Amino acid sequence: MDVEPGEFVSVIGASGSGKSTLFKLITGLLEPDQGQIWIEGQQSGNRLGKVGYMPQKDLLLPWRTVIDNVLLPLELTKNKKQEKIEEIRKWLSRFGLADYEKAYPHELSGGMKQRVAFLRTIMTGRDLLLLDEPFGALDSLTKHNMHSWLLELWGDLQKTVLFITHDLEEAILLSDRIYLLPGEGKRRVKEMKVKLPRPRRSDLIYQSEFIAMRKELELLIHNEK
Repeated sequence: MDVEPGEFVSVIGASGSGKSTLFKLITGLLEPDQGQIWIEGQQSGNRLGKVGYMPQKDLLLPWRTVIDNVLLPLELTKNKKQEKIEEIRKWLSRFGLADYEKAYPHELSGGMKQRVAFLRTIMTGRDLLLLDEPFGALDSLTKHNMHSWLLELWGDLQKTVLFITHDLEEAILLSDRIYLLPGEGKRRVKEMKVKLPRPRRSDLIYQSEFIAMRKELELLIHNEK
């Protein structure tokens, strides 16, 4: 498996296939029994310091406001957070959260919480972002809106994203490439390139080219050996 700078790469697979474990290996929270992980030409060292990691749950601190949650990565790295506040406020506006700067997590909708968690991940300053099913807990309408929002934002982010999902449409809509992790008793990782032009819109899912690609991905899953 490889991920090029600026790519959006999705990882799909059955429950228990090791998707979240893969992310923990990449961050260095776990160490591999075999094989190697290289980030920016380096194999060892503190990999957690080289990536921005957003787990499945938003993990917002309930006693901190939106802006204080977003500032957390800067505090942990001992950066001068005051110098970044205006930049964060611009991002909050871009994320549709300008009016919620002083709100607490319990005052936010599910989609808002995920946007705050995503912005917090961006504020790590890392070029590689690991997003573990960030929209998995959202209802279908909110998820659809989040897809539209992320597609509009994607061109400005200039980040490399590794994205875990169970949603085939989500994987195709957002990704440049998709990796299928093998299920139990299988050994081969499969790859599919998403040959859809960017920028993309969320209504792309209704077009024949997209539907054909979904069928191709489903065949890849069902014919797994």
